[in-house]
Amino acid sequence: MIKRELTDTIVIHCSATPATMDIGVDKIREWHVDDNGWDDVGYHHIITRDGTLEPARPEEMQGAHAPAANYRSVAICMIGGSNSNGDWENNFLDPQWVTLKALLLNLIEKYEIKKIIGHYQVDDKKECPSFKVPDWLAKEGFQDYMYKEDQQRIVTG
Repeated sequence: MIKRELTDTIVIHCSATPATMDIGVDKIREWHVDDNGWDDVGYHHIITRDGTLEPARPEEMQGAHAPAANYRSVAICMIGGSNSNGDWENNFLDPQWVTLKALLLNLIEKYEIKKIIGHYQVDDKKECPSFKVPDWLAKEGFQDYMYKEDQQRIVTG
C-alpha cells in the first residue's frame, strides 16, 4: 500500500448488496483480498446497516476504490445499495445516514476537504452509491463541498 500525500476529496460508495444482506468489513475484506487479490479492503470506512462505523483500510493509505481519485481521497462504503435482483436501489437506513453525516463532519475537520462526491461521479459506468450525492449534501448542509447535479462526472486530475 502507498501512503496518501493529498486528502481533499471524499468518495461515497455502497456495497451494492440487498437490504437483507447485513455484512461488514470482514466480508468486504474477504471479497477484496481473497477474491480480488488486493492488499486490503479498498475503502477506509464501512457503515453497516445498523449505523456502526467500522474501520477498514488505514486512513493514511491510498484507497483502492476509484482509480481516478484514489491518490487524493478517503473512501466511505455504506452497506446496501441494490435490490435482490442486483439493480441499484437506495435502501439505506436512518442510522446509516446519521453515521455518514457524523463521519463527513469529522473528515472535514481533519483534512482540507474540497469536494464530496459519489462513486458515479468519477466512474460513469456506476450508479454507486445509489443516491444523488449532491441532493443529499444540499439537504444536510454540505453545499460547500458539492458539485451541481448537472456535473455528473468529475475530473479529479
